[in-house]
Order: sequence, then C-alpha cells, then structure tokens
Amino acid sequence: MKNKPVLQKPSQINRAAAIKRPASAGPTASAEAAIGKIAPARLAAFEILTLVGEGKGHSDELLHSPRMEVLSPEDRNLTTALVMGVLRWQIALDARVRGLLQRPEQRLAEPVALALRIGAFQLLHLDRIPAHAALGESVELCRAAGQPHATGMVNAVLRKLAAAQKPGQRVFESVAAFSERLGHPQWLVERWVAAYGREAALKICEADQKEPAQGSLFRETGGDLPQMDDGSRLVAELAAVAMPAAKTVWDCCAAPGGKTLILAHRLASAEITATDISAKRLAQTEARFRRYAYAERIRCAIADATTPSGDQTFDLILCDVPCSGTGTLAGNPEIRHRLKPEEFTRQAARQRAILSAALKRLAPGGRLIYSTCSLEPEECERVVENVIAGTDTHQVQLEDSLLKLAASGTLKEGADLTAAVRDGCLRTLPGLQNCDGFFATVLEAGK
Repeated sequence: MKNKPVLQKPSQINRAAAIKRPASAGPTASAEAAIGKIAPARLAAFEILTLVGEGKGHSDELLHSPRMEVLSPEDRNLTTALVMGVLRWQIALDARVRGLLQRPEQRLAEPVALALRIGAFQLLHLDRIPAHAALGESVELCRAAGQPHATGMVNAVLRKLAAAQKPGQRVFESVAAFSERLGHPQWLVERWVAAYGREAALKICEADQKEPAQGSLFRETGGDLPQMDDGSRLVAELAAVAMPAAKTVWDCCAAPGGKTLILAHRLASAEITATDISAKRLAQTEARFRRYAYAERIRCAIADATTPSGDQTFDLILCDVPCSGTGTLAGNPEIRHRLKPEEFTRQAARQRAILSAALKRLAPGGRLIYSTCSLEPEECERVVENVIAGTDTHQVQLEDSLLKLAASGTLKEGADLTAAVRDGCLRTLPGLQNCDGFFATVLEAGK
C-alpha cells in the first residue's frame, strides 16, 4: 500500500488562491463565504482533482487519505463518485462544455475548468443530484478557488447544459467520435483499433467507463488469500500451475506482494524470494506478509530487477513488470490524461532490461512468466520477441495452464479464458473478458 498524502485544508487553498486574485476581483471574504455554501463531498472532490491534475497524487491514494476520514459515509461515497467520474469522463465533459462557450477556443483557468467538469458530470451522469445543487455549488467552487470573475460564465454554461437535449444515438461513429464520447484520447484508441479492431476498441472504451469488475473470475476468495484484483491474481495462479514442482521461486518486481502471497500459498514446499527496487514499497510489502502464516518462507530483498546481484538460479520466476497500465483505465482513469506516446518506448526499454536479467537467473528447464497490465504490443509481445530472439528460450502454450486452473476449481464455472489466448499468450481485453486488460506468457529455458 502506498503512502496516503494529506490534502490541504480548504482555508489553505483559499488563502493561496486569494493571494493570486487581482484587486478588481473584490475582497477575499467572498471566497471564504463560498466555502460555507459547498457540500463537504464536492469540496473534497475539487481538492482531490486539483492535486491529481497537478501531479501531486493518484486518485486511489487521495481517496483513502486522512482528509476523507472526516467525511460521513455518504459524503465519502459521493466524493469517490465525483472524482472517479470526472476523471473517466473528462475528455467528453470538456468537449460538451467547449461547445457551449461563447469562444470555444478559449483556454480556461484550471480551477474554472474543474468546476465546470464537476458540474457537468453531475448534470449528465448522476440522476439523483438536483440540477440546482450541481449548478449552484459549481459556481461557489469557482468563487472559492479565487475565480469570481468566471462565476457568471460557469452559471450560464451549466444552465445551457442542463436545458440541452441529450445527443441521440448515431448510426455510425468514427473512431474520433466514440473516443471523445467515451472520454479517451483519440491517439490511444487508434492504437487499439490497429491492434485489435474497431469493435474491440469500442468495447474497451465502454468498459473503461464503468467500475472495474471485482471477484468475477475466481471461485475461492477471502479467507487466507490476499485481497487483490483479478488480473494480478490470474497471473500468479498461472505462474503456480506452470511449474507446480518448483523449489526455488523469484518474484522480481514483488510490491505490493499479492502475487507473491498467491505463489507462497500454492507452492507449499518452495523457497520464495521477493525483491523490489523501492525500499519503502518493500517495507510495506513485508508488513503485509506478516499477516499470513504461510508467508514465513518468503525472503525479501531490495534489488533492481535490471541488475540483480548474486548468481542463484530459480526454477520459477514471476516477471510482472512496471508498465503504462493501459489495461487498467477503469480503476485508474487518470492514466489516460498523463500518458504520452513516447512513454511506451521508455517502458519497453526498462521491460527488456528486466526480462533479459531475469532470464539469466532462470535454471535450465525452468519457467518464467512475463506479464503486464498494458494493452500495448510494444510492452508485451514485442518485448518478449526481442529478448528471446536467438536464444534457447522458447514460449510455452498457455492453454494447458488455463485448463488446469479450470479443472482444479480455481476459476469460476463459466470463466472461460481460452478465447483470450492469442498466439499462445494470454491477452485479456476489458469489455471482451470480465476483467482488466492483462498480458502474460510462459517462457521455458533450454535444458
């Protein structure tokens, strides 16, 4: 679990905003007075979205921060709905708002744009929120953020939006049109169309706009098993059935530790090494391990997976590498706003280095599972192809491992993932499979 940042208090935000306000904007008391007119949930959502936009925290961290603990359960639920909803729909919301501005090309100050997004999201997506509450408090958010000169515009735009008819269903949408409607960068969706086809790309976008599915793949949950998302667990379960007789196991990018725990639970006689480059994350992982008796066999060490020390070899290696995370946009919607095309090249270089280093530690006849939560071929198939080319390492077909999981009762009845196998690798796609987007392949070292 990552550190939880503490949000600024409203008074701190408004004092900072007041310093920047022009004298013509009136006394600072207007900003202070506006706070009393804003519901705690909307104020908290505005603060969190501001921090996310400034790159000062991730939505998941901030939604579990001490600032949230002072809110009532109802306010926490609304704050979460506003934050995640605005992040998921931001591109579409901005497009709707832009069409209602007198000068659509004008660049709005970020607090003003954020107040409009919060108001527009409530008007368009939250049926139980009265329009007057969504509209009025968005105006007050604008005022509280030190932008009183924009309150009239915010009021006018949101009134137009509330009165407008919802767009009708188009007979056919271009990629640009459904990318915008479903809140995704067009350049990213075009990549998915090229890789998986138009219909699959559309389903991915639709799935990204919903709450991620939980507990949809596995029969056994809870108890002495760690809590984790289905995709991460699936990778660990596949690793365990790929080499059930393994005596030595290495999870080379272990934090936050859920996959390591699955391996320890399934491979009762194996010695397991868990490493991570971050001392802080590894310390949190070790604390998590102490809650499980079967984790006593796990040895933890700080290590850079691209340059691991020592010469020990392992029967089984789990190589779940850092990646862009484009398969997890339903649960991590802000990724789409920060991601740039060049990120894939940077990630792929690090992924090749990690995989190359890990294969050097794989015992003859041993197996390695390479996985990501990315939808991008550059981080998945291309990395594997590049690294194993010209070596005696080969890919092992994944169908057998999936059939073993199904036969053991690990997977729920009906959770058939064989359709997600492409060229012997597992490739789940949101909207086509009831889980996040993951890639996994099994590699076997020559004997």
